[in-house]
Amino acid sequence: MAYSDFSLAKVKKSFDLTLDETRNLFVDTKPVTPSETLRTILIDYIPLATAISTEKARSEFLIAPILAEVRRLLNNKISLFSGNEFNVDATQGLQGFCDYIISNSQEQLFLSAPVMFIFEAKKEDIIGGLGQCVAAMIAAQLFNQNQGNEVGRIYGSVTSGTNWKFLFLEETTVYIDSTEYYIKEVDKLLGILLQPFQPVLTAV
Repeated sequence: MAYSDFSLAKVKKSFDLTLDETRNLFVDTKPVTPSETLRTILIDYIPLATAISTEKARSEFLIAPILAEVRRLLNNKISLFSGNEFNVDATQGLQGFCDYIISNSQEQLFLSAPVMFIFEAKKEDIIGGLGQCVAAMIAAQLFNQNQGNEVGRIYGSVTSGTNWKFLFLEETTVYIDSTEYYIKEVDKLLGILLQPFQPVLTAV
């Protein structure tokens, strides 16, 4: 069993979670202006990625540049991982690959705590990817605990590159944003993606 085997209903039952889908979680989050480099990349790559329309193309051409921009805005004080195995507890099915992981650590050669953000890339079925994302967020919570570096909130996102759905985990409650965001609102996306790292951003 792996992250990809979890539906939202299954992960809720397996880990006795409470789901809250009623809130606009990031309504007050301020947008962050993207660099001209990112703007240019997206102008070129949005039509290309949507024309190719594979999960891989959307991941490489749309998601990766935005996450790399987040790392740049934080002066490379976080680490970004792509396509890594994240095996935490096989007995609970908390194993498998994550499309992207962000850790609040500068260590880039290996993943270290605290893991702050989990991303699942999907071609289209964003809602269908929520269970997989939540399972990986549970794993991140456990990973941080095991390394003695707990954080109060684990963030997650399921994205097609053009559409982004955000959520976060606090203890055993999963808050799923009632709003879906789009790549043309890249400044708002950057604001949300930077939210977990405000102390780092202040120090940059």
